[in-house]
Amino acid sequence: MSIHLVGGGWPMVDDGAVYREFLSEAAERALQAGRLDGPRIAFILVRDGDGLEKYAELIAALATVTELQPVPILAPEGVAIDAAGLADVDGILVWGGLTPAYRDSIAPAFGEIRRQVAAGVPYLGFSAGAAIAADRAILGGWTIGDVPVCPEEASEELDEVTVGEGLGLIDLAVDVHAAQWGTLARLIAATEAGLTDGGIAIDEHTVLIVGDGPLRVVGRGSIWTVTDDDGSVRVATMGES
Repeated sequence: MSIHLVGGGWPMVDDGAVYREFLSEAAERALQAGRLDGPRIAFILVRDGDGLEKYAELIAALATVTELQPVPILAPEGVAIDAAGLADVDGILVWGGLTPAYRDSIAPAFGEIRRQVAAGVPYLGFSAGAAIAADRAILGGWTIGDVPVCPEEASEELDEVTVGEGLGLIDLAVDVHAAQWGTLARLIAATEAGLTDGGIAIDEHTVLIVGDGPLRVVGRGSIWTVTDDDGSVRVATMGES
């Protein structure tokens, strides 16, 4: 079982370095299942009007990295995804967009995704797909009380910083676009306010790989860890490993 959390960043850079291990694991599962023409990967996109365009862009980019059989699972914001497409796949990739919309549309399939991942299907969450992977997901917001804690542009169309039920693949809260959007400050403020017990903030073009061994970081940026330390907040970084 492995979980790959990408902090955003598009178009793809570095020949798709942050996706390669996920794609390799999916390819290995496909071979074990006797599929010789590439892994079946479910691509989940919840978008407001541009889902087909973004799906085509994503598939074209990843096809330059490896051969694959994409399984599109597309839904507009406010509509639940069709979980039937998750059957018999070698990998699950959840893309980016409005984080609360992703959480709401995918929530009916949370149990099936957890079952697949527990059975060894690798999961890759990009941006919103990374944020909702947590037990308690940071859905957005830019204020706590009347105090701004991050740029309004990173609010995900929410005012108050909001933490809600997530997919439950990891027990740490996740924020994304950390250095680029200033969301590290949101995670720090949410921890200080007791909205979360801490968590990780992931830079763009960077992936945190959670598997059976030690946590690993691949990519251009850093993973920022935020912990509650006896009433104060401690911040540290993990670089590429």
